Amino acid sequence: MAIHPIEYRYGTAEMKYVWSQENRLAKILQTEAALARAEADMGLIPAEAAEIISECITYVKAERVDEIEAEIHHDMMAVVVAISEKCRDDAGKWVHFGATSNDMLDTATALQIKDAINILEDKLKALLKVLVNQAEVHKNTVCCGRTHGQIGVPTTYGLRFAIWASEVSRHLDRLYELTPRATVGQMTGAVGTQAAFGKSGVLIQKLTMQHLGIGSVDVSNQIIQRDRHAEFVMWMANVVTTLDKIGIEIRTLQRSEIAEIEESFGKKQVGSSTMPHKRNPIKSEQICGLARIVRAMIEPELQNNTLWDERDLTNSSCERIVFPEACVLTDHIIKLAIGVIENLRFYPENIRRNLDLLRGLNMGEAVMIELAKRGVGRQEAHELVRSSAMEAHETGKHFKAILLANPNVANYLSEDDIINLVDPDRYIGTAVEQVEAVVAKLKRN
Repeated sequence: MAIHPIEYRYGTAEMKYVWSQENRLAKILQTEAALARAEADMGLIPAEAAEIISECITYVKAERVDEIEAEIHHDMMAVVVAISEKCRDDAGKWVHFGATSNDMLDTATALQIKDAINILEDKLKALLKVLVNQAEVHKNTVCCGRTHGQIGVPTTYGLRFAIWASEVSRHLDRLYELTPRATVGQMTGAVGTQAAFGKSGVLIQKLTMQHLGIGSVDVSNQIIQRDRHAEFVMWMANVVTTLDKIGIEIRTLQRSEIAEIEESFGKKQVGSSTMPHKRNPIKSEQICGLARIVRAMIEPELQNNTLWDERDLTNSSCERIVFPEACVLTDHIIKLAIGVIENLRFYPENIRRNLDLLRGLNMGEAVMIELAKRGVGRQEAHELVRSSAMEAHETGKHFKAILLANPNVANYLSEDDIINLVDPDRYIGTAVEQVEAVVAKLKRN
């Protein structure tokens, strides 16, 4: 019986597999085999035993591990016993030699995080490509800029997409930086001294991780320090917050009274069980809602770094939830965002309607700057335009008409000047050039 929505509603099969019980066990078994090979390399255990251990891990089944754990109530020791049962001759006695449970468990987690990062990296690259494409396509699509929820001077949709693309690009940079810190394993023994490995401890750890294709901790106690994991979880929270921001913007711009853009809506899609006309931004809303869950994982993972002495067990149960949920939901959110942004529908007539909604008032800055250039002091120009704008606001007249009737303005600006100054298409500054520069940069990368 499925209970958690991740089981039946959210997440991709590839990310779910990374955190599945089956794959978790496979990574632990892989780590046990790597340790045995490293110990054989150092002459700590017989080479034949290492070969047998590496062979027999393929025959260990999760069902048998669960049976043993039910009897002995120790998850890692259940794996060790299950491996030993499959080993011929006396190779079983060398399984897990010198290691403690978290040498295996934490190293297996590093392998899972490595796989999760590869999936997230590919998804983010796909998202970045979509954002860059939208920036390029809409670099000249002039629209209202808004601050405080109010219409301001014009901007372009291309600039919006370029800003988001640049942010996603920084998330990729952060991922490349944190990956070597988050994907490390350890073989440090009971409290981090490697005493059970003798003088070979440092090399055994290094060789084990080389066999596994990940880095090694420089120093640790019984567990890998959780600042590494917290950084990864906070990175995921940062990523989904960017997508939350984009989702909020899409939802805002899809409001009936704005209606500039819209999520794709299927021919047979239903918006409401009682209001047949509804076309709701449900995917963007899902992005925003699930982002809250991922962000909520930050606090427990930070607390997982505040353990007693060389370690306690409070992190273990917590991480069984944090890692799978955060990774599965982040992956799901990125996938949703790709589909939403790639298939956005634009309504040019509404974009233009909103640009003209204030009857020229949103072009006040352009008028003020031009007056200042022509000899009116900047502060005086600001007051002149402000008072004209307030008059236009109160009377409902077009801003252009108020300006044309003002002799103090007419002393500096002709009718043609004013007509050009209240044209939003003429006041987008370097928006197009900025977009082109960002697009070129991100395409190179």
